[in-house]
Amino acid sequence: MSLRTTSVAVLVIAPLIGLVRGSTPLGEFRQGFSYPGLAAITEQDIRRDLFDLAGDEMRGREAGTLDELRAAAWLAEQARQAGLEPAGDDGTYYQFWPLRRLRVSSASTIRLDGEQIALWTEATIFSPVDAWVDEPLTFVGEATGEALDAFDLQGRAVAAVLTPPSRLPAPGASLWGWRYTNSAVRQRARALTQRGATAVVIVSDSIADAEFDRVTPWRIRGNYGRGWEDTRRYQTNQAPVIWVRRSLLSRVTDGQRLTARVSSESFEYPSANVIAKVPGTDPALTNEYILFSAHHDHDGIRAPVDGDSIYNGADDNASASVALLAIGRAFAQAPGRRSALFVWHGAEERGLHGSRWHVANPVVPKESIVAVLNADMIGRNHPDTASLLGSQPPNRNSSDLVEMALAANADLSHFVIDSIWDRPTHPEGFYSRSDHAPYARAGIPALFFTSVLHPDYHTPRDVPSDIDLAKLTRITRWMYGAGWRAATVATRPRLDPNVRTEQ
Repeated sequence: MSLRTTSVAVLVIAPLIGLVRGSTPLGEFRQGFSYPGLAAITEQDIRRDLFDLAGDEMRGREAGTLDELRAAAWLAEQARQAGLEPAGDDGTYYQFWPLRRLRVSSASTIRLDGEQIALWTEATIFSPVDAWVDEPLTFVGEATGEALDAFDLQGRAVAAVLTPPSRLPAPGASLWGWRYTNSAVRQRARALTQRGATAVVIVSDSIADAEFDRVTPWRIRGNYGRGWEDTRRYQTNQAPVIWVRRSLLSRVTDGQRLTARVSSESFEYPSANVIAKVPGTDPALTNEYILFSAHHDHDGIRAPVDGDSIYNGADDNASASVALLAIGRAFAQAPGRRSALFVWHGAEERGLHGSRWHVANPVVPKESIVAVLNADMIGRNHPDTASLLGSQPPNRNSSDLVEMALAANADLSHFVIDSIWDRPTHPEGFYSRSDHAPYARAGIPALFFTSVLHPDYHTPRDVPSDIDLAKLTRITRWMYGAGWRAATVATRPRLDPNVRTEQ
């Protein structure tokens, strides 16, 4: 399932300014600005870079693969050609870090009364565990809650039919069925293991059955973390949870013998943040940084959808990655008073791992990062609307930075700002799902530029030819203008008082 934006709420600059009484002198942020590097941001350059980075040759740039490293190397070379200096480790453009993967071994086997069940096509093992099961099944059907008290589940292999989760995904939420299935399977398994089940077989309901081929590739890939200890947190119990298609319901009966040998395996891969900079011109401010952020990974190659198996990720997030290159050219041509730091994070799709790594291991002192301007998915939907997440409470952590961004929009891009996605009541919870979030949690002023989700989100249909290049160029110029203001003003943007840094 996917989500289409159907309504727009407008943030008018004057009322928003009225909400930030007591901040730094707003006149400094409102005053007229010139943007000397603007001409360096061209639609022609953005188009060329987009079709290179999101083309089939990049194979979807999946984190933890050579394809992600190929994309990182391509970005580093483009940054070099743009005149950006290396700012990674040891004088390079790279900050490498260990991405640990924990997955179910495909050598695992499942049998019902001796007959093998095909792993990943008929059945999916939901979490990486190591277990050997040889027990008759206790079948509880659709029983939930107190009805389960009628069964003795302690030390038994238990089979159940999937039931809806207690909290359904919000109506209209993206990937609704995917969310429903993951939530329902986890909740059903937890209820049974808490009653002592040592193995769980869950038969799909009709909703989950339709999502089997979408959810299974995620379960095959397993879980990712920044090192072994971070990854082990996913192994919350040792009871194998086996999720099967609806067609197996007649075979999952009381007393039928489950024989399962389940094993996990772990690998450590290199992932990389690509980091470059343009030094500032003011000796008093050059050691302060405006950080421009994007992620360069996507979903790689998966089961075909309508014959296409490459998840190109043109909007998510090649669009913002090439925007940062264009902004880098603008700063290289006309540097600001403060330095500009460009970070293309790795492994965002696996859990914001690249940005979390850089926040914990910054290449510059954390207190020297004045502001973070992050972009993710900035090339689709209505040509004249965009979202600025972190511009209203409770997500706003710097009214000063918001004012700079709105002033740049008024000067350069003239978007109608869709504020709905920034509200805590929005079903997507989109603010916390991109790379600015770890910086905001670390107490750094941060904003998130986006044109929000669309029906091709996380599908092979997110391709370069469907990007609105004119809109992508406008958002790039807006982001540059906001960053230029932050790099130029004498007073660095301040955190709002009593801001909630744990979003």
